[in-house]
Amino acid sequence: MDRIRLVGGNELRGEIPISGAKNAALPLMIASLLSAEPLVLNNVPRLADVKQLERILENHGVDIAVHGRRRGEDEGVGQRMTFHAADIVDTTAPYDLVSKMRASFWVIGPLLARCHEARVSLPGGCAIGTRPVDLFLYGLKALGAEIDIDDGYVVAKAPKGGLVGTTISFPKVSVGATHTILMAATLARGTTVLENAAQEPEITNVAECLVAMGAKISGIGTRTLTIEGVEKLHGATVDVIPDRIETGTFAMAAAMTGGDVLLKGARPEHLQSALDILAQTGVELTPEAGGLRVRRNGNGIRPVDVETEPFPGFPTDLQAQFMALMTMSNGVSQIRETIFENRYMHVAELARFGADIAVNGQVATITGKPQLRGAQVMATDLRASVSLVIAGLAARGETVVNRIYHLDRGFERLEDKLSRCGAEIERVAG
Repeated sequence: MDRIRLVGGNELRGEIPISGAKNAALPLMIASLLSAEPLVLNNVPRLADVKQLERILENHGVDIAVHGRRRGEDEGVGQRMTFHAADIVDTTAPYDLVSKMRASFWVIGPLLARCHEARVSLPGGCAIGTRPVDLFLYGLKALGAEIDIDDGYVVAKAPKGGLVGTTISFPKVSVGATHTILMAATLARGTTVLENAAQEPEITNVAECLVAMGAKISGIGTRTLTIEGVEKLHGATVDVIPDRIETGTFAMAAAMTGGDVLLKGARPEHLQSALDILAQTGVELTPEAGGLRVRRNGNGIRPVDVETEPFPGFPTDLQAQFMALMTMSNGVSQIRETIFENRYMHVAELARFGADIAVNGQVATITGKPQLRGAQVMATDLRASVSLVIAGLAARGETVVNRIYHLDRGFERLEDKLSRCGAEIERVAG
């Protein structure tokens, strides 16, 4: 397997273009199943997860085209892609495809809405918690679907005439369930009300895409979504929003190493709570017309306590990166992880850098040190992987991050973006 080798100690200075959001691109791609007309997506990131979902959609009969660059277009801009589901030839999403990526399970919503049936393998993905699909099934059953579990597959059938709108109150906030039930409800008969829906910017991106395709949705960006079902959706052209997790990741990298970085295309309003926390550590954050500027002078990093929460709170997907930053603070900080139960697997790897971290249940206590030392480390999941890179950027000496296929799932051209800002980093072929 490929590895990343880096030598720490360099400040980051320059510009980093922010890629399209993986967590928006994947459900937007899945939304193409709802219409027989083409859906064109701009700014799709070049990621392993995107390629995997392409294979799944092609298995259902979706034609996919990747368009070339336009004259004058920045090379940092993501792909322009067309997804055309004129004829869905197979409503089964097989285990060998779905098991590699959790979000692929979300195809169950559009397949059930448009074809009135679906057979989808139970999902895989990062081992950061159980993340059951009970809320997905709860929502689909409320829309009238019959659900059976057969040999590791969820087998769903809509009632005669299709799904039926209703009021669904999620017992807890779930991004995946909100995406899935939102998409399914667009073609249901009557009105569906989703209460306690997720409010993430990626949900808004998908909801606005569905509206562009002809769906009738109100309450976008709030906890309550109201969807009036329509008979069919048409094609549209939609932009994938910039990746707020990538924005936060590079902001924390600049905070940890020092320097001055412009995160081009970043939208600060999509991660304001994380930026507020970062500002408390002593980092200077300045929104600019071209994005977000992140600066840290020679002052130390102040310790700050944080708790992960659903949007608009501090994102769980930035917890590992913030922990890396806190390992070099000038005091003691605490992180409480409330979203996923197994999301401290990076602690043991950060300890290899000399970090002082103690975990007690949901709470990690980090005692900052003035200097980390380079180490051989192993990536355990997507966000943990990049926390090790951040630590390596600031550590003294050489760091090698092994098993980086996790990074390729969610970060586009990571080593290229960092090296252009002065990091000594390279990919080493396996």
